[in-house]
Amino acid sequence: MSIDSLFQPVTLGALTLPNRILMAPLTRCRADVNHVPTELMTTYYSQRSSAGVIIAEATMAMEGNSAFEGREPGIYSNAQVAAWKNVTDAVHHKGGKMILQLWHGGRACHPFFNKGAQPVAPSALPITGNEIHTSEGKKPYVTPRELRYDELPNIIAGFKHAAQNAKAAGFDAVEVHGANGYLLDEFLRDGSNHRVDSYGGPMSNRARLLLEVTDAVIGVWGANRVGVRLSPLNSFNAMRDSDPMALTAYVAAQLNVRNIAYLHLMRGDFSQVQKGDVVSPARTSFTGALVGNMGYSAQEAAAAIDAGTLQAVALGHHYVSNPDLVERLKAGVALVEPDSKTFYTQDAKGYTDYPVMHIR
Repeated sequence: MSIDSLFQPVTLGALTLPNRILMAPLTRCRADVNHVPTELMTTYYSQRSSAGVIIAEATMAMEGNSAFEGREPGIYSNAQVAAWKNVTDAVHHKGGKMILQLWHGGRACHPFFNKGAQPVAPSALPITGNEIHTSEGKKPYVTPRELRYDELPNIIAGFKHAAQNAKAAGFDAVEVHGANGYLLDEFLRDGSNHRVDSYGGPMSNRARLLLEVTDAVIGVWGANRVGVRLSPLNSFNAMRDSDPMALTAYVAAQLNVRNIAYLHLMRGDFSQVQKGDVVSPARTSFTGALVGNMGYSAQEAAAAIDAGTLQAVALGHHYVSNPDLVERLKAGVALVEPDSKTFYTQDAKGYTDYPVMHIR
């Protein structure tokens, strides 16, 4: 079947994109020890500038919440803003656009990465069934400290300040990370949120922090330059919800009222533990641009776009190893498979050394 619809322009809020193939956010651990983006990251992202838009990796909105051996980027310091500006300038110079994903690791953070600080979460419930990788080997996740009610305004303010810094760093928009078992997702789902105050219990309460953060970010950028990412089924980081379909419908409806630029929906579960259709309730409740993610082939994505189910697709796995992914898909040539051993290393190998195709 034809995949021509993938190469058609699309509008996401204020962004007009040349194609519908988005680069999904991919943590790659190439920032320096102070969470400052490196020159290597400038090269990596600029290589992928032909994406409809690049959604940059999960970026720390606030200091002291590292979940990846201290090598994920931040956006809370002047040095980070300046370094990200180098990245966005390079992407813009090549005609691309770039969105920054604003993130708080929540209970997935670890004292080993954060000067001994205990992680925070909606409830004092640790990640179970998995361990975190460190330079000293695997370590168990620790029990987080439950955030006090009076601390939540500071979380919201931290995201707002990060959004302001993202604007100063030259990004075209921002994405609020409400997925994959990190802080905002931990509040959303009842498997990790056992609070008894107005941020726990019914889904309207559990969604409150995500929506308040989104509102604060909208106050900086305007709704038409804000996206939100959700993963209602993903069990990564020991996550679960008793009714993911209803949660999807509720949150999507609340975001629809806010008229955000797009909803970025991870449709499945990395581990295939939780199954269901969250795309349908999202599509019913959200009338704006819906971006699909997780396991889409080019053919399936094009069919979903042709049917009006999606407006665009975010691809991650093959963007690791195909900097010219758009061009390869258009030419119908084979894609390079990534080397998973280099996903989270710190040098150029498996990062900036994947070749682009040569058209004869």
